[in-house]
Amino acid sequence: MAFHEIRFPLRLSLTTRGGPERLTDVVSLTNGREARNRRFRFSRRRYDVGSALRSVADLYAVLEFFEARGGRLHGFRFRDPVDFSSARPGEAVGPLDQILGEGDGETRRFALVKAYGDQAAIERRPVQKPVAGSVRIAVDGVERLTGFAVDAATGMVTFEDGHVPDDGAEIRAGFDFDVPVRFDTERIEIDLEAFRAGRIPSIPLIEVMP
Repeated sequence: MAFHEIRFPLRLSLTTRGGPERLTDVVSLTNGREARNRRFRFSRRRYDVGSALRSVADLYAVLEFFEARGGRLHGFRFRDPVDFSSARPGEAVGPLDQILGEGDGETRRFALVKAYGDQAAIERRPVQKPVAGSVRIAVDGVERLTGFAVDAATGMVTFEDGHVPDDGAEIRAGFDFDVPVRFDTERIEIDLEAFRAGRIPSIPLIEVMP
């Protein structure tokens, strides 16, 4: 499916509602125990940008963006209001934020990921849409300023000839990123009288899974 490398208006994304969603099948057994099966490999994020609308100008901006994307047809970038960086909220992005893998002297390409977890479990989320120019790379704790390229459309880091990480070298990265989403509706209902009375339309977005 076509994806437009354009970001939903930032000023509207900062006050939207939404977050990660999991899908788990839970079956109650006759002995009182449960059998649980994870349907999603990774969380899938959902948002509602209707909650960000404060004026008719905001409503028109979303309508125009919706038309340009063809409704649900084309995906686009969206900045999560809370989770948009390799670092924790309030902290600056650094080249040691996230572990991408370990070199073997031959592998040139590493995918950007972000880890979530604690001592019990860790989930590593693929980062498909890094913000151009934000990615910082370190090999064995030393930041690399050159010798690699980042594909902002896929989140792949490729080391150039002569700069491939040595065997056992730890590759880390820091970055800002967007969430790839699409509209999850074919219709935007406009009722200005209801809008002025404080009844906000629902305009759902859903993450496009890797």
